[in-house]
Amino acid sequence: MAVSVLTHPVQRRSLTVSAIVGVAVTLTITAPLWLPVALVIDGVRLRFRFPLARLLAFAVCWSWLETAGVTAAFGLWLTGRRRDTRLHYALQRWWAEHLLASLRRTCGITLETQNVEALIPGPVVLLVRHASLADSLVSAHVVVNIAGMQPRFVLKRELLVDPCLDIVGARVPNYFLDRGANDSAPELAAIGALVRDMGPLDVGIIFPEGTRANPRKRSSALERIAERDPGRAERLRELRHLLPPRPSGAQAMVAGAPTADVVLAWHVGFEGLDTFAGILGALGRRLEPIRFVARRVPASEVPHDHTFAEWLDRQWVQMDAEVDMALATRHEGK
Repeated sequence: MAVSVLTHPVQRRSLTVSAIVGVAVTLTITAPLWLPVALVIDGVRLRFRFPLARLLAFAVCWSWLETAGVTAAFGLWLTGRRRDTRLHYALQRWWAEHLLASLRRTCGITLETQNVEALIPGPVVLLVRHASLADSLVSAHVVVNIAGMQPRFVLKRELLVDPCLDIVGARVPNYFLDRGANDSAPELAAIGALVRDMGPLDVGIIFPEGTRANPRKRSSALERIAERDPGRAERLRELRHLLPPRPSGAQAMVAGAPTADVVLAWHVGFEGLDTFAGILGALGRRLEPIRFVARRVPASEVPHDHTFAEWLDRQWVQMDAEVDMALATRHEGK
């Protein structure tokens, strides 16, 4: 979508809301047509778990949940409760819970969590692995529905094309990052400001890798780091699953909430689900549950000076090793 549209909320929302309602209505009305076609295509390709049909079924659920979320947000605006963060967090909890339930029922994606109590109490800064199109949803679900906390996300600006994220996300504390900004200083300042007044129910969330991980991106990122900083490349050379973290955003968040503990979280089960083709391929086989694991680091052990990047690199290498072990255990169990 054009940047000019992204920068004008009224134009953007009139377009995206109309589009999502249109998608919901169209997919529902035409289901008697696309469903048998999708089943035939899956059958011809010998995909008897019917991944295409199931993914389209999830698209129906997603589009109606988006429509319901936008309608609820409009109702809150209409009744003068646009600034009621409590109600908007309740709407966010409902949206995340039902979206994850739709993934479970249509695509067979389930969730297991470990040490979620590490998020309680706040304020905490949550640094999360990024591997797929859905792990931000899983992070939101864990924070709001399992831990019962209030998230403050740093998300890429491109996600404003999602009308629920756009409208509801603007009414609770979040920041949509412009990754292409020529001057990063205002972006980093905004990240710090986002978490500055966090309380015991608040979690600041950022994905330090900046984009979904895959082998090509990992290799390219390590090559660029080696050209600029051979010492850092040596620290990160053992990465096999995660991307090298970009420390500036995470450091700005930690600096904005200097008394907050840091929680590091990784997950397995989303590997290869960073593209449409990867998702279809994964749905063609039996999926293991998504496993989400968190670990808390006291604020006193988190550096707030020039050594932060090195500390974050060490944490990321440790997380990568934990992911590798978890994946190896899964493979041995098959």
